[in-house]
Amino acid sequence: MGVGGLVIVLALDTSTPAVTAGIVRVDDITTLAQHVTVDARAHAERLTPNVVAALADAGLTMADLDAVVVGCGPGPFTGLRAGMATGAAYGHALGIPVHGVCSLDAIGVLTSGETLVVTDARRREVYWARYRDGVRTEGPAVNAPADVDPGAARGIAGSPDHAALFDLPYHEPRYPTPAGLARAVSEWSADPAPLVALYLRRPDAKPLAAHT
Repeated sequence: MGVGGLVIVLALDTSTPAVTAGIVRVDDITTLAQHVTVDARAHAERLTPNVVAALADAGLTMADLDAVVVGCGPGPFTGLRAGMATGAAYGHALGIPVHGVCSLDAIGVLTSGETLVVTDARRREVYWARYRDGVRTEGPAVNAPADVDPGAARGIAGSPDHAALFDLPYHEPRYPTPAGLARAVSEWSADPAPLVALYLRRPDAKPLAAHT
């Protein structure tokens, strides 16, 4: 048996342009299969087909899953909502726990030394967090690149286009990976905390003011 009785988890993330679905064996954090589609406009359309394809490649079915882990951002509202809603739906339908993790952690946890992780926040801003040997030390936050303090970072990971705005050596991973998502789970409990989206700012849509 794996950690906490878990063996196989479905890992999902839609916090970046990558629509990521993977099957991970928890006890040794081995990625059995993954399907990633890079399309910022097709999170909802591509996620379920990617899940089905990853399961097929791993030779497994939904009934073999012990838990779901899903990236909870930070990320754009629409894409992030697609991944979290899908993860929650799988957990409910299968009667298995759903663990939410910071999507930046799924990148940062795979880095070493002092590292800055950045992803595209649009509006000429970046989502960012700093890590020391895979452990988050500051963030997540959203700022213009010029306002992000790299601190002691000696390398940068995440979106290459936005990483290029910083004078630091670039390191993979570019997007949250299934293995990173699984590794970012702090505890594989049977009753995880509810999913909470890390939007870090208000959505673009504003409700109409109530008439008085």
